[in-house]
Amino acid sequence: MGWTDTMHRAIDRLARAPGLRSAGERAYLKRFVNNVDANLFHGVFDSFAAAAASAPSNRPVGYDNEGSANLAYLSRIYPTDYAALFWLSNSLAEGLRSVFDLGGHVGIKYYAFRRAIDYPCNFKWTVCDVPAVVARGRELASQRDPEHGLHFTDDYRQASGCDVLYASGSLQYLPLTLADLLATLPRRPRRLVVNLTPIHPSRSFYTLNSIGTAFCAYRVQSHDEFVDAVVARGYERRDEWENVGKALRLPFEDGYDVDSYSGFCFDHRG
Repeated sequence: MGWTDTMHRAIDRLARAPGLRSAGERAYLKRFVNNVDANLFHGVFDSFAAAAASAPSNRPVGYDNEGSANLAYLSRIYPTDYAALFWLSNSLAEGLRSVFDLGGHVGIKYYAFRRAIDYPCNFKWTVCDVPAVVARGRELASQRDPEHGLHFTDDYRQASGCDVLYASGSLQYLPLTLADLLATLPRRPRRLVVNLTPIHPSRSFYTLNSIGTAFCAYRVQSHDEFVDAVVARGYERRDEWENVGKALRLPFEDGYDVDSYSGFCFDHRG
């Protein structure tokens, strides 16, 4: 079976989903399945597994593949980074010395932020990501990080005991919530810096994300559910902000758009 046949079978599979109402939706599905360079979303699901199971078969599911590991993200500071950058800089000023970068890809923000922050000599930044991304990150670090301040792991449990857990644009791709992850750690991080996270004013749901190289199940949490669950793990909210200009548009699903992604800083009360 050729690539064209595979694509059309994938479109037909999604088109049979309940609620498909118009030729416009079918045209969008064709773009969604054949996407190469956009960030697109389709459907509303009641679980992470259901969203993943809806993925067309013409591309991998998730980031653990060569194409996604080689995505060319720019290591630069964007306007949406500055609130998180402030809290990371503040953390170093307070004497915190280890950052666990959950879903940090190949170390994008480690490289970007060192242009604005003087990393101390005893500073450790650990990126946690899927195996394919970790392998690519280590390869690049051998060339780009002569100071050897950047480390990699594919085990999120290594966040236990870190000073700062940093998650930028990653929580939505995880099969467990941040609160559930924290519950597994024997020693919880002293500070949480969360950025670029889709938080809906009132709804929690899952959708399917097309990133060009793969399809990914995608979590959106309601504001109160997200905050209350983290607070219940022993944290207090220090700050909250909007990532203006970063939005989620979910075509043909009324009331599910996220106008601005969100960021937070939490400190452990212990």
